[in-house]
This record gives sequence, structure tokens and C-alpha cells, in this order.
Amino acid sequence: MTVMVAAMLNLQRMTTFVAVVDTGSFTAAATALGQTKAVVSFNIRQLENELGVTLLLRSTRRITLTEAGSLFYQRGVELLKAAENLQDEVRASHVGLSGELRITSTPEYGAQVIIPVLAEFSRLHPDLRIRHVASSHHADLIAERFDVAIRLGQLADSRYHAALISRFAIYPVAAPEWLAANPVDSLDALAQAEWLIHERLPAPLRWQVTDASGKSVLLEIKRPARLFADSAQALMAFALAGAGVALLPEWLVRAELENGRLVHLLPDYGFAQQGIYAVYPDAQHVSAKVRVFIDYLRTRAG
Repeated sequence: MTVMVAAMLNLQRMTTFVAVVDTGSFTAAATALGQTKAVVSFNIRQLENELGVTLLLRSTRRITLTEAGSLFYQRGVELLKAAENLQDEVRASHVGLSGELRITSTPEYGAQVIIPVLAEFSRLHPDLRIRHVASSHHADLIAERFDVAIRLGQLADSRYHAALISRFAIYPVAAPEWLAANPVDSLDALAQAEWLIHERLPAPLRWQVTDASGKSVLLEIKRPARLFADSAQALMAFALAGAGVALLPEWLVRAELENGRLVHLLPDYGFAQQGIYAVYPDAQHVSAKVRVFIDYLRTRAG
């Protein structure tokens, strides 16, 4: 039904409208679509005539969405994605995956895990185009047209749907030089340490940890932090430079622990494991390429 409605509205004109909004001008949209500005303007006028509403307010400097235009843009993106998914489903049933798969992840996990998996996945599906965007910021999957976002930790955004891929441990770590000057032999000492903090962590900093017997204990950081970063890689660099204690994923610090450049503090205490999730925007219309990629990622990163 969704795709039938899209066809009645003319997918080409809808694509033109979305391109105008995304690029911010008729000229830029024409360049992106490989058309003339006159053709783009004609398609927008025809679309507004068919709908009986004004979608865009034009001025010499910029275009502005009307209320109807804003609603049409949001639904139009969804309809175009549904149409693309239908095409991919039909093609995949005969000739394998095709079209484009857009993935976003953090730079660190992307470099260590996601990009190698995508390289393998691309060899298995040569007709599929793959785009990976590395970012520490959470993307708007619908507005930025991502098919899947790989997110780590605890999920808080309920707008999307998520598939658990795997779990990983997190360790408090510090450089041997820092540890020599700041011994940490108890939870109290760890709570008083100079902590390096990820920007997205809530304040105050507290975690439930378990001791060797499995008993749950509260660790609350008492000392105000002075150093913050927006990525795990930056926090690890601070820790390697002897700036204090960072709480980091085991997969990121494994090599540094093995070569002795970092030390796992109080290894008898365990922090709650974190999740690795494949997050996608629409549970009702999950495309074949998304389903197949998530299943493949589970086998390689699980």
C-alpha cells in the first residue's frame, strides 16, 4: 500500500522535492540529480499542483518548507525508502543484494570491527554499494538516510529498533607511570582517582560493580574530573599519556594491556558488560540488505 501511494504521487517528482530540501536550493538539486534547474522547478510546480498545497516558499536567498511541505518531506523520505527496499527485495530474491547500504559507527569500533566486516560483506555481494560513516555523534537515521547504526553501551533512544549483536567488557585502565605515583589498591582509592571522562556519561559518575564473590558494590567517583573527551580513542590517548584513569572497552585496550602500556586496575572487580547493537529505523519494512548484514555481523563480531 505504501509503495502504491508513492507511485500515484510520482516517485520522480518526490525524489526531486526531497533533493531540493536536502541540498537547500533548486540549483544544487539539479546538479545532484543531473538535471537542469528548469526541469527541477517544473517537477516541484507539478507536484504542488497535484497535491493542491504549497510545499516550498521561495526567496532570492533560500527556500523554506511550509507546514505541509515539512510533513510531505518526512513522509516522502519514508515512502522513497520503502520503494527502494521493495526493489532490493525483488532483486535480492533473484540476483543477490544490490542498491546501497549506508552504515554509521563510532570511529574506533568501525576501524577495528565494522570496516573489516564490511569489506568481507562487500566481496560476498559485489552488486551492493556500501557507504560507511564514522562519527562519535548519534545520527538521525531517517534524516541522514542511514540503514543501520552500530551503537555501543546502553541504548536510550526509543525511536528506533535494535538487534543485539554481542556484548563486551569495560575496564578501568591507567598507564604504569601514573599508577606508580597514584597507587590504586581498593575501590575507595579508585573512586578518589583522577578520572578521564567521556562527554556522554551522566553525572555524577557511579557504577554498580561486582567483586570476586559476585557481590554488587557501588563505585561512585568523588573527585571532580578535569579532562573530558568525546571519543574512546581520545580517552585512551589521555590514559597512555599518564593523565589518569579511563573506563574503556576491552576490545580497544587489549593490545595496550598485552604490551604493558596500560594496566587493568582492580581486575577482581567487574563492571557490567555493554551491548553492541545494530540500530535501524523501521521494523515493519526491514530490507533484505539490512537483515542479511545484521545476520552476517552477528557471525563475525558475536
